Amino acid sequence: MLGVFAMEMGQDDPTKCTARKMIQMDLAKGVSRKFHASDKVIVLNPWAHRVLSPPDRGAKSVLAVDCSWNQAQEVFFRRLGGKHRRLPTLLAANPTNYSRAEMLSSVEAVAATMYILGEVEEAGSYLDIYKWGPNFLTLNQEPLEAYRRSRTEGKVLKSEREYFPQLFEV
Repeated sequence: MLGVFAMEMGQDDPTKCTARKMIQMDLAKGVSRKFHASDKVIVLNPWAHRVLSPPDRGAKSVLAVDCSWNQAQEVFFRRLGGKHRRLPTLLAANPTNYSRAEMLSSVEAVAATMYILGEVEEAGSYLDIYKWGPNFLTLNQEPLEAYRRSRTEGKVLKSEREYFPQLFEV
């Protein structure tokens, strides 16, 4: 099973911090801001050049950096180490960003990573910690399945464009 690290930046409302809840429930190991990921760790970075895909299954862990979307770009330009990957486009189910593309909470991002890498049951157990969590799978069932079944990063990108063409129109 994929190990989960969570780095809290303390930029959001602590009562809505999904990383904090994952840490409190022993679903993730909290790490400090000085944490430097090894090459076996996937760092979820919305500005990464490469997209997460099933060939990343060799990773041992995933790092979710919990920060404000307003300050995220600044956070991800720091040196974090690891293999940086962005998630393919998905819709948020969290109450703050419901149905907005690419505005996932940390728990949604971790669950999506697990799902795409073939750990479907584990993904569901992470989402079950919130009432709204299972709705994430409902909203994204078709693209998640397409991403999980893709054999290459290129096929994930092709599926992403098929499911969310409005984001790629010129």
